[in-house]
Amino acid sequence: MEVLNRVRTGKKERPVRVLQFGEGNFLRAFVDYMIDIANEQGKFDGDIVIVKPIGFGSLTRFAAQECQYTVQLRGIVDGKAERISRIVTSVADAVDAYAEYEKYAAFAALDTLRFIVSNTTEAGIVYDETDRLECNPPKSYPGKLTKFLYERYCHFDGAADKGLIILPVELIDDNGIRLRECVQKLAAQWNLPEGFLCWLDTACVFTSTLVDRIVTGYPADEAETLCGEFGYEDQLIVTGEPFALWVIESPRDISGELPLPEAGLPVIFTDNQKPYKQRKVRILNGAHTSFVLASYLCGHDTVLASMEDPMICSFVRETIYDEVIPTLSLPKQDLDDFAEAVITRFFNPYVKHALLSISLNSVSKWRARCMPSFLEYAAKEGRLPKHLTFSLAALMAFYTGEMRGGNGSDGAEYFGTRSCDGTEYRILDDAAALAFFAEHCGEDASSFTHAVLSNEAFWGEDLTKICDAEEQTASYLEKIRMLGMRQAIVEVFGERC
Repeated sequence: MEVLNRVRTGKKERPVRVLQFGEGNFLRAFVDYMIDIANEQGKFDGDIVIVKPIGFGSLTRFAAQECQYTVQLRGIVDGKAERISRIVTSVADAVDAYAEYEKYAAFAALDTLRFIVSNTTEAGIVYDETDRLECNPPKSYPGKLTKFLYERYCHFDGAADKGLIILPVELIDDNGIRLRECVQKLAAQWNLPEGFLCWLDTACVFTSTLVDRIVTGYPADEAETLCGEFGYEDQLIVTGEPFALWVIESPRDISGELPLPEAGLPVIFTDNQKPYKQRKVRILNGAHTSFVLASYLCGHDTVLASMEDPMICSFVRETIYDEVIPTLSLPKQDLDDFAEAVITRFFNPYVKHALLSISLNSVSKWRARCMPSFLEYAAKEGRLPKHLTFSLAALMAFYTGEMRGGNGSDGAEYFGTRSCDGTEYRILDDAAALAFFAEHCGEDASSFTHAVLSNEAFWGEDLTKICDAEEQTASYLEKIRMLGMRQAIVEVFGERC
């Protein structure tokens, strides 16, 4: 079978306008995919050069396919399960920053270059005081970026119109601000001229971004079948969900230079991404955290199986619409539309999202994702949010278990048992949290609830002081213990909540 290449795609040559640090699945199914659509619609007209920013790994597959590859989005579209395939042709080249340093460094002098995109993992945006300007390239991503920008500044004699727009998509808060701070520290450490620091501030734009799309990557178990359907060999297939969101916060308006919304793409330019971040964390992530532990104890193993249970689905909907959305600041229609998109995503038959994988570190997740809605609802309404309070009792039920092995807590593992079917499951959290639950979970419901809710190390405050949180949570926990999770939900919320 013929390998996918430029001849087959009929790739059009375009000026290189984007340098992308990272060749991973997410960038290729998100940023490169969007730019490909914008190119097709005549809104952007620019190509991407991918930079492999680490010293190991290979770009062999990119070379073999001349950087052409297929993205297949899978999910619910207009109420039906769909697979949408697209050959992405927006990537012009891929270069190894280590093995091909001179070729990589030469892009700093490219007149058409305007954007730098990166996804170097959450650990990629860190200041490394041991990094050196003399290294070709510096070892950290901020080090590489600082040297690249400095060489561009020198080549163009500090020209104001040759600054770059930096678009990090690493999953950390204020990623652009953090990256800029790292670059400024390195520039000072390396004694780079004051003029360069001024150029960074005036000619370059560091944006902070929020991104959202589940990318499931290379479908190894289906690749042969898919290639047969495509009619060509593709070792760079990327699969993901149809939903996407890219929020770009910038101190200056850059929307005219990156007109992705004009191509119908889900990109929002703003000077404040925090309301969108809050919406995502509380509705999407908060919904996950609020129902997965209860659903698992009802006997479900995946998000899809949970949503196909009318009782759990109703619990999810009522949590989001009745208790989370009333605490948020964006227009209600925006919130309702986002919530409906979230629920549709939960029904995606192509994403096998295991509840136990979501359960990792549930204490800190409940604090970050659910507790703000819990507290703000209680303050606003003068009463507890019923579903979120029940989710706290469900967390305590899920964390009821026993330590095994090791010497005391050292090396021990913590296990719970699902009463509905006797399934044993391992509970994963930090050692202090597990030791706490192991010590207290055998107590009666009232004592256990008091210990958990008053633990300020968990929540940052004493939750027993919130309305009647202690009494209500203990009541729900007692029902779960006596009746089992499923019957407790029916008892509290009704047959279909």
